[in-house]
Amino acid sequence: MATENNNLSGYDKTTIPNAKDFRFGIVVSEWNHKITEGMFQGAFDALKDCGAINDNIVRWNVPGSFELIYGCKRMQQSYDMLDAIIAIGNVIQGETKHFDYVCEGVSQGIKDLNVQGNIPVIFCVLTDNNIQQSIDRSGGKHGNKGVEAAIAAIKMAQLRKESKF
Repeated sequence: MATENNNLSGYDKTTIPNAKDFRFGIVVSEWNHKITEGMFQGAFDALKDCGAINDNIVRWNVPGSFELIYGCKRMQQSYDMLDAIIAIGNVIQGETKHFDYVCEGVSQGIKDLNVQGNIPVIFCVLTDNNIQQSIDRSGGKHGNKGVEAAIAAIKMAQLRKESKF
């Protein structure tokens, strides 16, 4: 397991750009609410810890992880002043192929948004075999994937700022 010996919440603030001048969008899936709320809180707290201002963080909710793609696309179109968007979702393996289709669709959709858009979209979607793995990665023993996504969003916002021409 990739996170077995890693804490997703660990970061060195001295290596992270100050986020006070950046604007962030966060699109959160309502499906598996306890997991996605944990990741949202981790992302929000990390952004704030790195200097982001409350008024510079926009949150939208969507029903499920598959809908993250549309939510992020609309957010890219609606908020051209955003510097990065975080897509937060959770898909847990079930007894059918639905898991595979949702995971593949969300992964490809967020990839497409990054290739086609001008605002980076950070993939913060847990795709776990069971609820315990999701709990462990949304504020549990492996930390919080939301924190990791927030740090990636800050770094990508800085890259976006530096690469404007």
